[in-house]
Amino acid sequence: MLLPYLKSGIVEAGCDEAGRGCLAGAVYAAAVILPPDFRNELLNDSKQLSEKQRYNLRPIIEQEAVAWAVGIVTPEEIDRINILNASFLAMHRAIEQLSVTPQHLLIDGNRFKPYPDIPHTCVIKGDGKYEAIAAASILAKTYRDDYMNRLHEEYPQYDWKSNKGYPTKAHRAAIAKYGTTPYHRMSFQLLDRQLSIF
Repeated sequence: MLLPYLKSGIVEAGCDEAGRGCLAGAVYAAAVILPPDFRNELLNDSKQLSEKQRYNLRPIIEQEAVAWAVGIVTPEEIDRINILNASFLAMHRAIEQLSVTPQHLLIDGNRFKPYPDIPHTCVIKGDGKYEAIAAASILAKTYRDDYMNRLHEEYPQYDWKSNKGYPTKAHRAAIAKYGTTPYHRMSFQLLDRQLSIF
């Protein structure tokens, strides 16, 4: 059972990211402020839901949320500032776009770069504990999946429609065969050592 909030009586935003462990594509983050009376039995950590359930929940979250926003950090930025900082930056970009300023941030994970003037609490596996973080995880995941599906049309040989840029065996094999694209994160270990040619 997900909890509606950590601190009652204040405006609290949940934040989560998607695509941190990928070899290709931008990292996406979402920030969501839900009304105190929001309830949905299906709402859960996006990883526990089917693709269909995530896409069914997205319009409900967007319609019923007090405010929501999505932040994006490009592969070039990831290479420049590293993926940890890029994840924080994507969350900051989502937070700054919110139409309502939150008084407290609930962050999925164990680390965060403080957002100016808004206190935060990090919650390990928070997307399975708090409604607002779960809602943010669904928005970040579905918007990033939409983006990777578009990139798949451009580069079908990497099968991004299926792997969404994650380091599957087939994805690494495609990099070994076809090389990299402008969407690959060049600071990541793109090839498995077993696929290296000596």
